[in-house]
Amino acid sequence: MPTPPSPAPTPAPGFTDIRRDDWIDRLAPAAVRPYLRLARLDRPIGTWLLLFPCWWSAALASPGLPDWRLLALFAVGAVVMRGAGCTINDILDRDIDGRVERTRGRPIPSGQVSVRRALAFLVLQLLIGLAVLLQFNAATVAWGALSLVLVFTYPLMKRITWWPQAFLGLTFNWGALVGWTAVRGELEVPALLLYAAGIVWTLGYDTIYAHQDKEDDARIGVKSTALRLGDSSKIWIYAFYTLTFGGLLLAGRMAGVGPWFQPVLMLACLHLAWQVATWNPDDQTDCLAKFRSNRWFGWLVLAAIVAGRVV
Repeated sequence: MPTPPSPAPTPAPGFTDIRRDDWIDRLAPAAVRPYLRLARLDRPIGTWLLLFPCWWSAALASPGLPDWRLLALFAVGAVVMRGAGCTINDILDRDIDGRVERTRGRPIPSGQVSVRRALAFLVLQLLIGLAVLLQFNAATVAWGALSLVLVFTYPLMKRITWWPQAFLGLTFNWGALVGWTAVRGELEVPALLLYAAGIVWTLGYDTIYAHQDKEDDARIGVKSTALRLGDSSKIWIYAFYTLTFGGLLLAGRMAGVGPWFQPVLMLACLHLAWQVATWNPDDQTDCLAKFRSNRWFGWLVLAAIVAGRVV
């Protein structure tokens, strides 16, 4: 006797960053939609935040304009590996996600994708990521492979430490290392400074992001910098962003960029200052909007590096 089809999952009530009636619902076959959402292809901000350190580093390591083929490879790799990271995160956090307002509608906790199928999808994404990685030189392949240690362990950190955002920074900014080696074939001091600047940048923007879930996190015992820093979050984020600016400025100077780097970088710094000054930590919608605005910061930093190399 054939098994009757499962009823369509009900969208999560309350606040969520999952959009309905978007391009996935309009264009993708029904069977594929949960996997596209599992890889967060409907919410590309995470891909941008993973990609920008790769692009910054490749541009900083280049004597002029960066090689567009390297930038394209990094773009494909960022899409695939961000999707893989989200799949790992959702497999490990499926019980937690089901108890948080913002995440209970995700494909695994809502029952749209089983854990077994999510694991198969993860293997597919990792194989595509490996195929992209093998297009680079040996140093980049080695450093890129090491990033998997962070990719697989980061989702566990919210259970262990109040500072999981620091581990996200270590993970998401690994591209600052591989971007440099892709151009130069070895690591040098500017890449390490860029990596450090990216880590504190992530501490800032992901603390803003974590304020969306602080009530649910406190209720179920999940740790975050939003809970650890509490009402002092703005002061801390100002400090994180100040260190970000200082690290980027020092990385540019150590790399020998031209005089247009600093004034354009100042525009990026002003964006961060606006972000914190106008942020309402108790407004979930504003937290998400300010978090997403970091895409503009990424473009401004890239523009500063290119200007310093080309003008």
